[in-house]
Amino acid sequence: MSPFEIGGGAVMLLVALILIGMPIGIGMLAVSVGAVALLRNETVAIRMMTQVANDSLEEYLFAVVPLFVLMGLLVTVSGVGKDTFDVFQKLLKRVTAGLGVATVFANAVFAAITGISIASATVFSRIAVPEMRRHGYTNRFATGVVAGSSVLGMLIPPSLLMIVYAVLAEQSVGRMFLAGVGPGLVLALAFTLTIWILATTRKSFVFERTDDATGYDDIRGRDVLRKSIPILALVTVVLGGLYGGFLNPTEAGAAGAFGALVIALMRRSLDRVTFWRILVETGLITVSVLFLILAATFFSRMLALTGVPRELAEFFLSDRIGPYGFLCVFILLIIALGCLIDSISIMLIVLPIALPVADAAGFDLIWFGVVTVIATEIGLLTPPFGLSVYTIKSAMDDPTLRVGEIFRGAVPFILAMLATLAVIILFPSIATWLARI
Repeated sequence: MSPFEIGGGAVMLLVALILIGMPIGIGMLAVSVGAVALLRNETVAIRMMTQVANDSLEEYLFAVVPLFVLMGLLVTVSGVGKDTFDVFQKLLKRVTAGLGVATVFANAVFAAITGISIASATVFSRIAVPEMRRHGYTNRFATGVVAGSSVLGMLIPPSLLMIVYAVLAEQSVGRMFLAGVGPGLVLALAFTLTIWILATTRKSFVFERTDDATGYDDIRGRDVLRKSIPILALVTVVLGGLYGGFLNPTEAGAAGAFGALVIALMRRSLDRVTFWRILVETGLITVSVLFLILAATFFSRMLALTGVPRELAEFFLSDRIGPYGFLCVFILLIIALGCLIDSISIMLIVLPIALPVADAAGFDLIWFGVVTVIATEIGLLTPPFGLSVYTIKSAMDDPTLRVGEIFRGAVPFILAMLATLAVIILFPSIATWLARI
Protein backbone atom coordinates (compact mmCIF):
# COMPACT_ATOMS: atom_id res chain seq x y z
CA MET A 1 0.00 0.00 0.00
CA SER A 2 1.15 3.55 -0.75
CA PRO A 3 1.44 6.09 2.10
CA PHE A 4 -1.61 7.95 0.77
CA GLU A 5 -3.69 4.76 0.77
CA ILE A 6 -2.61 4.02 4.35
CA GLY A 7 -3.59 7.55 5.43
CA GLY A 8 -6.94 7.40 3.66
CA GLY A 9 -7.63 3.97 5.14
CA ALA A 10 -6.77 5.30 8.62
CA VAL A 11 -9.28 8.14 8.26
CA MET A 12 -12.04 5.78 7.09
CA LEU A 13 -11.24 3.32 9.88
CA LEU A 14 -11.42 6.12 12.44
CA VAL A 15 -14.87 7.15 11.18
CA ALA A 16 -16.03 3.51 11.36
CA LEU A 17 -14.72 3.13 14.93
CA ILE A 18 -16.53 6.30 16.01
CA LEU A 19 -19.78 5.12 14.42
CA ILE A 20 -19.67 1.82 16.36
CA GLY A 21 -19.15 3.74 19.60
CA MET A 22 -15.42 3.67 20.33
CA PRO A 23 -14.20 6.74 22.29
CA ILE A 24 -12.70 9.21 19.83
CA GLY A 25 -9.37 9.65 21.65
CA ILE A 26 -8.72 5.91 21.84
CA GLY A 27 -9.77 5.48 18.20
CA MET A 28 -7.36 8.22 17.08
CA LEU A 29 -4.46 6.68 18.99
CA ALA A 30 -5.23 3.17 17.70
CA VAL A 31 -5.42 4.10 14.00
CA SER A 32 -2.40 6.40 14.31
CA VAL A 33 -0.22 3.69 15.89
CA GLY A 34 -1.38 1.17 13.29
CA ALA A 35 -0.75 3.53 10.35
CA VAL A 36 2.72 4.56 11.54
CA ALA A 37 3.58 0.89 12.14
CA LEU A 38 2.64 0.14 8.52
CA LEU A 39 4.59 3.16 7.26
CA ARG A 40 7.69 2.47 9.38
CA ASN A 41 7.53 -0.22 12.10
CA GLU A 42 6.06 -0.85 15.55
CA THR A 43 9.07 0.58 17.40
CA VAL A 44 8.85 3.90 15.54
CA ALA A 45 5.10 4.04 16.19
CA ILE A 46 5.52 3.60 19.97
CA ARG A 47 8.41 6.08 20.14
CA MET A 48 6.44 8.61 18.11
CA MET A 49 3.44 8.28 20.44
CA THR A 50 5.58 8.82 23.56
CA GLN A 51 7.30 11.81 21.93
CA VAL A 52 3.91 13.36 21.07
CA ALA A 53 2.75 12.84 24.68
CA ASN A 54 5.94 14.46 26.00
CA ASP A 55 5.71 17.40 23.58
CA SER A 56 2.03 17.95 24.40
CA LEU A 57 2.47 17.91 28.17
CA GLU A 58 5.32 20.42 27.92
CA GLU A 59 3.01 22.98 26.29
CA TYR A 60 2.27 25.76 28.78
CA LEU A 61 -1.12 26.15 27.09
CA PHE A 62 -2.21 22.93 28.77
CA ALA A 63 -2.37 24.90 32.02
CA VAL A 64 -4.93 27.25 30.45
CA VAL A 65 -7.64 24.62 30.04
CA PRO A 66 -8.13 23.60 33.72
CA LEU A 67 -8.00 27.22 34.92
CA PHE A 68 -10.71 28.47 32.58
CA VAL A 69 -12.84 25.36 33.18
CA LEU A 70 -12.54 25.92 36.95
CA MET A 71 -13.47 29.58 36.56
CA GLY A 72 -16.53 28.70 34.50
CA LEU A 73 -17.78 26.13 37.02
CA LEU A 74 -17.22 28.48 39.99
CA VAL A 75 -19.07 31.30 38.20
CA THR A 76 -21.95 28.92 37.47
CA VAL A 77 -22.53 28.08 41.16
CA SER A 78 -21.96 31.63 42.43
CA GLY A 79 -25.20 33.05 41.04
CA VAL A 80 -23.51 35.47 38.64
CA GLY A 81 -25.69 34.15 35.80
CA LYS A 82 -28.90 35.17 37.57
CA ASP A 83 -27.47 38.58 38.43
CA THR A 84 -26.51 39.13 34.79
CA PHE A 85 -30.02 38.24 33.63
CA ASP A 86 -31.61 40.47 36.31
CA VAL A 87 -29.53 43.46 35.19
CA PHE A 88 -30.46 43.09 31.51
CA GLN A 89 -34.07 42.35 32.37
CA LYS A 90 -34.22 45.67 34.22
CA LEU A 91 -32.59 47.54 31.32
CA LEU A 92 -34.54 45.92 28.45
CA LYS A 93 -37.98 45.05 29.83
CA ARG A 94 -39.68 47.81 27.79
CA VAL A 95 -38.11 46.67 24.51
CA THR A 96 -40.14 44.46 22.14
CA ALA A 97 -39.60 40.84 23.29
CA GLY A 98 -37.30 42.40 25.88
CA LEU A 99 -36.80 39.24 27.91
CA GLY A 100 -35.55 37.41 24.82
CA VAL A 101 -33.11 40.24 24.08
CA ALA A 102 -32.07 40.31 27.75
CA THR A 103 -31.31 36.58 27.55
CA VAL A 104 -29.05 37.12 24.54
CA PHE A 105 -27.07 39.94 26.14
CA ALA A 106 -26.90 38.18 29.50
CA ASN A 107 -25.54 35.11 27.73
CA ALA A 108 -23.00 37.28 25.89
CA VAL A 109 -21.70 38.72 29.18
CA PHE A 110 -21.83 35.35 30.91
CA ALA A 111 -19.81 33.91 27.99
CA ALA A 112 -17.10 36.47 28.70
CA ILE A 113 -16.53 34.95 32.14
CA THR A 114 -17.14 31.23 31.52
CA GLY A 115 -16.25 30.15 27.98
CA ILE A 116 -18.40 26.99 28.07
CA SER A 117 -21.65 26.87 26.07
CA ILE A 118 -23.11 24.01 28.07
CA ALA A 119 -22.71 26.01 31.30
CA SER A 120 -24.65 28.89 29.71
CA ALA A 121 -27.41 26.56 28.50
CA THR A 122 -27.75 25.00 31.96
CA VAL A 123 -27.82 28.29 33.87
CA PHE A 124 -30.19 30.23 31.63
CA SER A 125 -32.61 27.35 31.07
CA ARG A 126 -33.29 27.54 34.82
CA ILE A 127 -33.29 31.34 35.05
CA ALA A 128 -34.56 32.84 31.80
CA VAL A 129 -37.04 30.22 30.57
CA PRO A 130 -39.32 30.27 33.68
CA GLU A 131 -39.28 34.09 33.67
CA MET A 132 -40.19 34.27 29.97
CA ARG A 133 -42.94 31.69 30.44
CA ARG A 134 -44.33 33.75 33.33
CA HIS A 135 -44.59 36.77 31.04
CA GLY A 136 -46.45 34.98 28.26
CA TYR A 137 -43.69 33.79 25.92
CA THR A 138 -44.09 30.41 24.24
CA ASN A 139 -42.09 27.43 25.45
CA ARG A 140 -40.70 27.03 21.94
CA PHE A 141 -39.35 30.58 21.77
CA ALA A 142 -38.06 30.72 25.36
CA THR A 143 -36.04 27.52 25.06
CA GLY A 144 -34.94 28.39 21.51
CA VAL A 145 -33.51 31.73 22.67
CA VAL A 146 -31.54 30.04 25.44
CA ALA A 147 -30.27 27.30 23.11
CA GLY A 148 -29.28 29.80 20.43
CA SER A 149 -27.60 32.37 22.66
CA SER A 150 -25.73 29.69 24.64
CA VAL A 151 -23.38 29.19 21.67
CA LEU A 152 -21.90 32.62 22.42
CA GLY A 153 -20.01 30.87 25.21
CA MET A 154 -17.65 29.27 22.70
CA LEU A 155 -17.14 32.39 20.57
CA ILE A 156 -16.83 35.35 22.94
CA PRO A 157 -13.56 34.93 24.84
CA PRO A 158 -12.45 33.20 26.93
CA SER A 159 -13.51 30.12 24.97
CA LEU A 160 -12.53 26.48 25.44
CA LEU A 161 -12.92 25.80 21.71
CA MET A 162 -10.65 28.74 20.90
CA ILE A 163 -7.98 27.27 23.17
CA VAL A 164 -8.29 23.84 21.53
CA TYR A 165 -8.05 25.40 18.06
CA ALA A 166 -5.03 27.49 19.06
CA VAL A 167 -3.20 24.38 20.28
CA LEU A 168 -3.99 22.36 17.13
CA ALA A 169 -3.20 25.23 14.74
CA GLU A 170 -0.17 26.39 16.73
CA GLN A 171 -1.61 29.90 17.01
CA SER A 172 -1.57 32.40 19.86
CA VAL A 173 -4.38 31.88 22.38
CA GLY A 174 -4.43 35.63 23.05
CA ARG A 175 -4.88 36.43 19.35
CA MET A 176 -7.63 33.80 19.04
CA PHE A 177 -9.44 35.38 21.99
CA LEU A 178 -9.15 38.83 20.39
CA ALA A 179 -10.45 37.47 17.09
CA GLY A 180 -13.60 36.19 18.78
CA VAL A 181 -14.73 39.60 20.11
CA GLY A 182 -15.98 41.14 16.84
CA PRO A 183 -17.77 38.01 15.54
CA GLY A 184 -19.25 37.42 19.01
CA LEU A 185 -20.79 40.91 19.05
CA VAL A 186 -22.02 40.51 15.45
CA LEU A 187 -23.66 37.20 16.37
CA ALA A 188 -25.31 38.72 19.47
CA LEU A 189 -26.70 41.53 17.30
CA ALA A 190 -27.88 38.97 14.71
CA PHE A 191 -29.76 37.11 17.46
CA THR A 192 -31.30 40.39 18.65
CA LEU A 193 -32.43 41.25 15.11
CA THR A 194 -33.86 37.74 14.73
CA ILE A 195 -35.90 38.17 17.92
CA TRP A 196 -37.22 41.56 16.77
CA ILE A 197 -38.23 40.17 13.36
CA LEU A 198 -40.01 37.21 14.96
CA ALA A 199 -41.77 39.43 17.51
CA THR A 200 -43.08 41.76 14.80
CA THR A 201 -43.86 39.33 11.98
CA ARG A 202 -44.61 36.01 13.73
CA LYS A 203 -46.07 36.94 17.08
CA SER A 204 -47.61 33.49 17.59
CA PHE A 205 -44.11 32.00 17.51
CA VAL A 206 -42.94 34.32 20.30
CA PHE A 207 -45.99 35.06 22.47
CA GLU A 208 -48.75 32.91 23.91
CA ARG A 209 -50.43 36.12 25.02
CA THR A 210 -49.63 39.72 24.09
CA ASP A 211 -51.46 41.39 27.00
CA ASP A 212 -48.71 40.76 29.56
CA ALA A 213 -49.86 42.19 32.87
CA THR A 214 -47.43 40.20 35.01
CA GLY A 215 -45.25 42.40 37.18
CA TYR A 216 -41.47 42.41 37.05
CA ASP A 217 -39.28 42.03 40.08
CA ASP A 218 -38.57 45.46 41.55
CA ILE A 219 -34.83 45.95 41.03
CA ARG A 220 -33.65 49.40 42.02
CA GLY A 221 -30.71 51.25 40.55
CA ARG A 222 -28.44 50.43 43.48
CA ASP A 223 -29.37 46.74 43.11
CA VAL A 224 -28.39 46.86 39.45
CA LEU A 225 -25.06 48.38 40.46
CA ARG A 226 -24.52 45.80 43.19
CA LYS A 227 -25.26 42.91 40.83
CA SER A 228 -23.07 44.39 38.09
CA ILE A 229 -19.91 44.84 40.16
CA PRO A 230 -18.86 41.12 40.31
CA ILE A 231 -19.53 40.71 36.59
CA LEU A 232 -17.57 43.80 35.60
CA ALA A 233 -14.76 42.91 38.01
CA LEU A 234 -14.26 39.45 36.50
CA VAL A 235 -14.45 40.72 32.92
CA THR A 236 -11.96 43.48 33.74
CA VAL A 237 -9.53 41.12 35.46
CA VAL A 238 -9.60 38.40 32.78
CA LEU A 239 -10.11 40.22 29.50
CA GLY A 240 -8.65 43.56 30.60
CA GLY A 241 -5.52 41.89 31.92
CA LEU A 242 -5.19 39.72 28.81
CA TYR A 243 -5.80 42.41 26.20
CA GLY A 244 -3.90 45.06 28.14
CA GLY A 245 -0.80 42.90 28.05
CA PHE A 246 -0.57 42.58 31.83
CA LEU A 247 -1.41 38.85 31.89
CA ASN A 248 -0.71 35.94 29.57
CA PRO A 249 -3.54 33.43 28.98
CA THR A 250 -2.44 31.15 31.83
CA GLU A 251 -2.20 34.04 34.30
CA ALA A 252 -5.56 35.40 33.13
CA GLY A 253 -7.14 31.99 33.74
CA ALA A 254 -5.60 31.82 37.21
CA ALA A 255 -6.74 35.35 38.07
CA GLY A 256 -10.25 34.61 36.79
CA ALA A 257 -10.49 31.34 38.74
CA PHE A 258 -9.34 33.10 41.92
CA GLY A 259 -11.81 35.95 41.37
CA ALA A 260 -14.67 33.51 40.79
CA LEU A 261 -13.67 31.64 43.97
CA VAL A 262 -13.72 34.89 45.98
CA ILE A 263 -17.18 35.79 44.62
CA ALA A 264 -18.56 32.32 45.40
CA LEU A 265 -17.16 32.45 48.96
CA MET A 266 -18.46 35.97 49.60
CA ARG A 267 -21.93 34.87 48.51
CA ARG A 268 -21.77 31.73 50.66
CA SER A 269 -22.71 29.61 47.65
CA LEU A 270 -19.73 27.27 47.98
CA ASP A 271 -19.59 24.64 50.71
CA ARG A 272 -17.01 21.87 51.01
CA VAL A 273 -19.09 19.30 49.14
CA THR A 274 -19.81 21.67 46.24
CA PHE A 275 -16.18 22.78 46.04
CA TRP A 276 -14.95 19.19 45.94
CA ARG A 277 -17.50 18.34 43.23
CA ILE A 278 -16.31 21.31 41.17
CA LEU A 279 -12.68 20.27 41.52
CA VAL A 280 -13.50 16.71 40.46
CA GLU A 281 -15.57 17.94 37.50
CA THR A 282 -12.75 20.30 36.49
CA GLY A 283 -10.32 17.37 36.55
CA LEU A 284 -12.60 15.15 34.49
CA ILE A 285 -13.22 17.81 31.82
CA THR A 286 -9.55 18.77 31.69
CA VAL A 287 -8.25 15.22 31.38
CA SER A 288 -10.74 14.35 28.66
CA VAL A 289 -9.94 17.50 26.65
CA LEU A 290 -6.16 17.15 27.01
CA PHE A 291 -6.24 13.44 26.15
CA LEU A 292 -8.20 14.27 23.00
CA ILE A 293 -5.69 16.99 22.08
CA LEU A 294 -2.81 14.53 22.57
CA ALA A 295 -4.54 11.95 20.36
CA ALA A 296 -5.32 14.57 17.70
CA THR A 297 -1.68 15.73 17.67
CA PHE A 298 -0.50 12.16 17.02
CA PHE A 299 -3.20 11.75 14.36
CA SER A 300 -2.02 14.97 12.69
CA ARG A 301 1.62 13.81 12.59
CA MET A 302 0.59 10.45 11.20
CA LEU A 303 -1.36 12.15 8.40
CA ALA A 304 1.64 14.35 7.63
CA LEU A 305 3.73 11.20 7.15
CA THR A 306 1.20 9.74 4.72
CA GLY A 307 0.98 12.89 2.61
CA VAL A 308 -2.84 13.00 2.79
CA PRO A 309 -3.00 16.76 3.62
CA ARG A 310 -0.68 17.57 0.72
CA GLU A 311 -2.73 15.51 -1.75
CA LEU A 312 -5.97 17.08 -0.50
CA ALA A 313 -4.47 20.57 -0.79
CA GLU A 314 -3.56 19.91 -4.41
CA PHE A 315 -7.06 18.57 -5.12
CA PHE A 316 -9.06 21.29 -3.35
CA LEU A 317 -6.90 24.17 -4.55
CA SER A 318 -7.09 23.14 -8.19
CA ASP A 319 -9.01 25.28 -10.65
CA ARG A 320 -12.01 22.93 -10.45
CA ILE A 321 -12.75 23.69 -6.80
CA GLY A 322 -10.52 26.51 -5.53
CA PRO A 323 -9.96 27.87 -1.99
CA TYR A 324 -13.54 28.97 -1.37
CA GLY A 325 -14.92 25.75 -2.78
CA PHE A 326 -12.80 23.97 -0.18
CA LEU A 327 -14.13 26.35 2.51
CA CYS A 328 -17.75 25.55 1.56
CA VAL A 329 -17.07 21.79 1.66
CA PHE A 330 -15.31 22.21 5.01
CA ILE A 331 -18.21 24.13 6.57
CA LEU A 332 -20.83 21.68 5.27
CA LEU A 333 -18.80 18.76 6.60
CA ILE A 334 -18.53 20.33 10.07
CA ILE A 335 -22.25 21.11 10.21
CA ALA A 336 -23.04 17.53 9.12
CA LEU A 337 -20.72 16.11 11.80
CA GLY A 338 -22.42 18.39 14.33
CA CYS A 339 -25.55 16.28 13.90
CA LEU A 340 -23.63 13.27 15.26
CA ILE A 341 -20.77 14.21 17.63
CA ASP A 342 -19.72 17.00 20.02
CA SER A 343 -17.87 20.19 19.12
CA ILE A 344 -14.37 19.36 20.40
CA SER A 345 -14.42 15.94 18.74
CA ILE A 346 -15.37 17.53 15.41
CA MET A 347 -12.42 19.89 15.57
CA LEU A 348 -10.00 17.16 16.60
CA ILE A 349 -11.03 14.92 13.69
CA VAL A 350 -11.28 17.53 10.93
CA LEU A 351 -8.56 20.08 11.69
CA PRO A 352 -5.50 17.82 11.28
CA ILE A 353 -6.67 17.31 7.69
CA ALA A 354 -8.07 20.78 6.98
CA LEU A 355 -5.42 23.06 8.51
CA PRO A 356 -2.65 22.24 5.98
CA VAL A 357 -5.14 22.82 3.15
CA ALA A 358 -6.28 26.15 4.65
CA ASP A 359 -2.66 27.21 5.09
CA ALA A 360 -1.83 26.28 1.49
CA ALA A 361 -4.91 28.23 0.35
CA GLY A 362 -3.46 31.35 1.95
CA PHE A 363 -6.22 31.73 4.54
CA ASP A 364 -5.44 33.62 7.73
CA LEU A 365 -5.49 30.78 10.28
CA ILE A 366 -6.86 33.08 13.00
CA TRP A 367 -9.83 33.98 10.78
CA PHE A 368 -10.15 30.33 9.74
CA GLY A 369 -10.37 29.43 13.44
CA VAL A 370 -13.29 31.82 13.99
CA VAL A 371 -15.12 30.36 10.96
CA THR A 372 -14.44 26.85 12.31
CA VAL A 373 -15.77 27.67 15.77
CA ILE A 374 -19.00 29.22 14.44
CA ALA A 375 -19.63 26.30 12.08
CA THR A 376 -18.90 23.84 14.88
CA GLU A 377 -21.25 25.65 17.28
CA ILE A 378 -24.11 25.31 14.81
CA GLY A 379 -23.88 21.59 15.58
CA LEU A 380 -24.94 22.32 19.18
CA LEU A 381 -28.38 23.24 17.83
CA THR A 382 -28.93 20.75 14.98
CA PRO A 383 -30.76 17.42 15.38
CA PRO A 384 -30.35 14.64 16.23
CA PHE A 385 -27.37 15.37 18.51
CA GLY A 386 -27.86 19.05 19.46
CA LEU A 387 -25.99 19.00 22.77
CA SER A 388 -27.29 22.40 23.94
CA VAL A 389 -30.85 21.30 23.22
CA TYR A 390 -30.53 18.13 25.30
CA THR A 391 -28.80 20.10 28.06
CA ILE A 392 -31.80 22.43 28.28
CA LYS A 393 -34.19 19.48 28.29
CA SER A 394 -32.33 17.79 31.15
CA ALA A 395 -32.02 21.03 33.14
CA MET A 396 -35.72 21.93 32.87
CA ASP A 397 -38.06 20.35 35.41
CA ASP A 398 -40.91 20.16 32.90
CA PRO A 399 -42.10 16.71 31.76
CA THR A 400 -44.34 18.31 29.09
CA LEU A 401 -41.40 19.97 27.32
CA ARG A 402 -40.42 18.02 24.20
CA VAL A 403 -37.00 17.99 22.59
CA GLY A 404 -38.59 18.63 19.17
CA GLU A 405 -40.12 21.84 20.48
CA ILE A 406 -36.68 23.13 21.55
CA PHE A 407 -35.20 22.20 18.16
CA ARG A 408 -38.00 24.11 16.38
CA GLY A 409 -37.40 27.12 18.61
CA ALA A 410 -33.70 27.06 17.76
CA VAL A 411 -34.20 27.06 13.96
CA PRO A 412 -34.32 30.90 13.57
CA PHE A 413 -31.08 31.15 15.54
CA ILE A 414 -29.40 28.53 13.36
CA LEU A 415 -30.31 30.72 10.36
CA ALA A 416 -28.89 33.75 12.18
CA MET A 417 -25.63 31.86 12.76
CA LEU A 418 -25.42 30.89 9.08
CA ALA A 419 -25.97 34.53 8.09
CA THR A 420 -23.28 35.66 10.53
CA LEU A 421 -20.91 33.05 9.14
CA ALA A 422 -21.50 34.37 5.62
CA VAL A 423 -20.83 37.95 6.78
CA ILE A 424 -17.53 36.96 8.43
CA ILE A 425 -16.45 35.08 5.29
CA LEU A 426 -17.26 38.12 3.13
CA PHE A 427 -15.65 40.56 5.60
CA PRO A 428 -12.73 38.75 7.28
CA SER A 429 -11.57 41.95 9.00
CA ILE A 430 -14.41 41.54 11.52
CA ALA A 431 -12.37 38.70 13.01
CA THR A 432 -8.85 39.86 12.27
CA TRP A 433 -8.65 43.61 12.90
CA LEU A 434 -8.48 43.37 16.70
CA ALA A 435 -6.10 40.41 16.65
CA ARG A 436 -3.62 42.43 14.59
CA ILE A 437 -3.40 45.33 17.05
